[in-house]
Amino acid sequence: MLETVVVETGPDPRHAVVWLHGLGADGHDFEPIVPHLSVAAGLPVRFVFPHAPRRPVTINGGMAMRAWYDILGMQIDRDQDQAGIHASLAAVDRVLDAQIASGIPESNLVLAGFSQGGAIALRCGLARPGKVAGILALSCYLLEAQSLADWAAEASRDVAIFMGHGQQDPVVPVSLGETAAQQLQQAGYQVQWLTWPMPHSVCMEEIQAIDAWLKSIWR
Repeated sequence: MLETVVVETGPDPRHAVVWLHGLGADGHDFEPIVPHLSVAAGLPVRFVFPHAPRRPVTINGGMAMRAWYDILGMQIDRDQDQAGIHASLAAVDRVLDAQIASGIPESNLVLAGFSQGGAIALRCGLARPGKVAGILALSCYLLEAQSLADWAAEASRDVAIFMGHGQQDPVVPVSLGETAAQQLQQAGYQVQWLTWPMPHSVCMEEIQAIDAWLKSIWR
């Protein structure tokens, strides 16, 4: 089981967000976002921030860092190691299943992620046989996009999907996120796609949009 940072905004939460960090960060990276989400002030929410395993990352000169999978080249939406991706998918599934076993209904569970974590969140959430409440995918792309119809679960067809991206992102070009959103929409998924004039990061306007989205799926 992955190590996690857990923040609860009240006793006996029945709603949860599992939030995956980006390459080289850790589970503490998005912990500061919790106080800015008013939805979590209105009902008890458990935020679970897993730490990715440490592994050498080829594109960063083989330096070991927390990463959900290796990135082998400059085409970041294609140059990945499949074994690492699928190991992380299995690990994140175990985190989600543990939340369900603890009493969080799957219909109240949101899987979120940023950058590499967002790519895993999309790939994992859409493949689960049970329907989660929503998938929050920030500044990322769609893994194994060419075989979406083969691995996506039927239960995910009407899962709420929020995708946000920076228009000046130098790490994950906004075109990759837009392409992913369009492919999902063309496949029949309900995707809310928004961009902001920012680099590879989040901004307060995006946090406010996330807050409103969470309220809409948990109403």
